[in-house]
Amino acid sequence: VQLQASGGGLVQAGGSLRLSCAASGGTFSRYAMGWLHQAPGKEREFVSAISRAGGTTLYADSVKGRFTISRDNAKNTVYLQMNSLKPEDTGVYFCAANGWLTSTANYDYWGRGTLVTVSS
Repeated sequence: VQLQASGGGLVQAGGSLRLSCAASGGTFSRYAMGWLHQAPGKEREFVSAISRAGGTTLYADSVKGRFTISRDNAKNTVYLQMNSLKPEDTGVYFCAANGWLTSTANYDYWGRGTLVTVSS
């Protein structure tokens, strides 16, 4: 499956962004989907994940209450609504697909990331 993330940009602290990730080349509903974040100079880390049908979601503690993951299987798309953004949220956000739901950074398929910059 091929994944393409979009929606990143420059936003002030406290602002919002909505990331999208479009999937193609596979049966989207067979995959749990995740978002991962790589800050400058740091390793990629788990942000959020959603189960195949969307009934179960997972979040890193750092984003609970601020970010919301969702998916539309009819549109082969997963979203990440990011509210109350903080400068430490800055970095590249990757969407990824996996055969099962996981809160780690271990995913089978990865898309190209989208850059989010949060200014203070």
